[in-house]
Amino acid sequence: MFSSLGLFKRIPCPEYPGCSPESCLFAHNGFTECNDDSIPQEKPSGGRLLETDESIDGANGPRKRRRLNTTEFEDHAAPEVPTNTARAAVSSKSKLKVAKTESIPLEADNDVLPKTATTAISPPQPRNVRLPATKKPVTNGHETAKAQTDQSKKNLSKAPSTVKEISASKEQPIEETLNPRMLPNPPAPHPIRAKLIALLHEQMSRLNAEIRRDGGPSKEVLVLSHAELIAEALNEECQIAKKSPTVYQNVIKSRIMVLKKMKLNVWKEERLKKIAEKLPKVVSEKPSAPKIIETGLTPTEEIAFVSRLAAQQEGLRKHGYITAIASEDDIEAARKGVETSQGWEQCDRCSTRFQVFPGRRAEDGALTSGGTCTYHWAKPRRPPTVKGDKPQDLTYACCDQTLGTSAGCTEAHSHVFKISDPKRLALIMPFMHTPIPKSTDLPGAVCFDCEMGYTTLGMELIRLTATAWPDGREVLDVLVRPLGEVLDLNSRFSGVWPENYAKAVPYDNPLIENGSADDAAALKLVDSPAKARELLFELLTPRTPLMGHALENDLNASRILHPVIVDTCLVFPHPRGLPLRFGLKMLTKRYLDRDIQMGGAQGHDSKEDARAAGDLARYKVAQMWQKMKGQGWWIKEDGEFCPPLPP
Repeated sequence: MFSSLGLFKRIPCPEYPGCSPESCLFAHNGFTECNDDSIPQEKPSGGRLLETDESIDGANGPRKRRRLNTTEFEDHAAPEVPTNTARAAVSSKSKLKVAKTESIPLEADNDVLPKTATTAISPPQPRNVRLPATKKPVTNGHETAKAQTDQSKKNLSKAPSTVKEISASKEQPIEETLNPRMLPNPPAPHPIRAKLIALLHEQMSRLNAEIRRDGGPSKEVLVLSHAELIAEALNEECQIAKKSPTVYQNVIKSRIMVLKKMKLNVWKEERLKKIAEKLPKVVSEKPSAPKIIETGLTPTEEIAFVSRLAAQQEGLRKHGYITAIASEDDIEAARKGVETSQGWEQCDRCSTRFQVFPGRRAEDGALTSGGTCTYHWAKPRRPPTVKGDKPQDLTYACCDQTLGTSAGCTEAHSHVFKISDPKRLALIMPFMHTPIPKSTDLPGAVCFDCEMGYTTLGMELIRLTATAWPDGREVLDVLVRPLGEVLDLNSRFSGVWPENYAKAVPYDNPLIENGSADDAAALKLVDSPAKARELLFELLTPRTPLMGHALENDLNASRILHPVIVDTCLVFPHPRGLPLRFGLKMLTKRYLDRDIQMGGAQGHDSKEDARAAGDLARYKVAQMWQKMKGQGWWIKEDGEFCPPLPP
């Protein structure tokens, strides 16, 4: 026989007091007869609410009240559930009046139905219904959209350098408890992790209290608040759990002992290092000197040679390039599709379906539906592992959250979308081939970079920059007024802020001679993307090499079809092939030993990116010419490159 689990010990025995088994599963002791007077009766008026008995477990509270119809009551035998206060026993002879409902008819007076059989059932929640977003902060102490905006508005030249400025710029994390953060594969059970976090927090609190008592000019920067201490302990424990899961307990116990024996000056040094890591590197580190690139060629010879790096037009389509102009029939089909969709799009950040209202919705002036957008602004990556440990899960570079455990660390006011279909792009603004310009004084090669922002028409051009190659001088840099209403300037990446538009001056109007320094530094503004494209066409011919990084995005945003493309993504391909690509920042650091895009939330600088792409092309030219020269190639007096002479 199997042993009893005691699941029915609190249910009265239906055969009591005449129950014969020696070890009955039901309750016998402590129950007495109950009169019908103790049972709540229905009030005479129809449609009123009848209170039912409390649930067995008092912690769950009373049962829901059910609405009864005005019908005749019949007596049916059913045991009453003991209340939380009296715990009175109910015999099988006790009678409970149960309402006869239309949905569950009672066929005989002797039928016994449970109370749940006559209780109204709530309808299931419909699927795929997105609850309205609440304006609560993102958990785990990560930055919110407002904190990002406030921090990004600070110019890098005005980055905090003094103690007061650094303390004032500290972002307070959202308060958490000493509860271990959720991990897909935790290295230890939850109680052990919680205990180790508490010990870690205890030692950090002790050192933090010593700094507070010690005082000094750096006290405001080094002292952590209660919420910061908890976040620091959770961050360190989570980092150890991800990096060393196999020896998790040994590593964290060693860290606790180190903190226990740590002196105050060592703790201060650790705090200063962590503060320096959070500051922009242009503040904490000196900018590296640009690497001098020696190609062994003159500027004219470099321009003649760089055409060898141009990509073949036949293979550009698989890289996202548009190589042909859409026909009128295709554009008309795209127009009908947009009208049929009624503005429904998919968010480029969180993949939520939402509706766009170009020209604003008449009822409330909204540009989009769906509320706020919660997303991760960085792509997931796999952290480096120690030899011997199993590979770690993918984590987001923006917040170190594991893939699949967090909906997002950043909140935006609106959903956004991006259009990649050539027909829909041509519907907004038609593509054009590079024309033959009237001017003859043109740069031999051009590097250009575009910045894009999100509008009600998708991702549009908002800044266009061009530099001459190989000297890198600026030849064009304009802000662009997009065609649609702005949803998000994508400032973290574009580097374009509302202040730039507020301070911009019209391109056709010259600056006043006695203008201020801010006016002289302000960008010029053109009225449309077509005007910016026209200005770029004045610098190009169909045979001019056009350089950049991931140029398909820039060319599609400006609606340009150009035959001579030098893309550093294609010049320096990833060894594992598509869809993997090297970023411009990594390529510049690897081959030029130069740090770019160090502004953080301040965004990218299009001039810096354009010049970096041009210097990468010069590096490749120097590398290729060195190899060709070793094979016997030589240059004529007119600059023509000749193959090796036959022996």
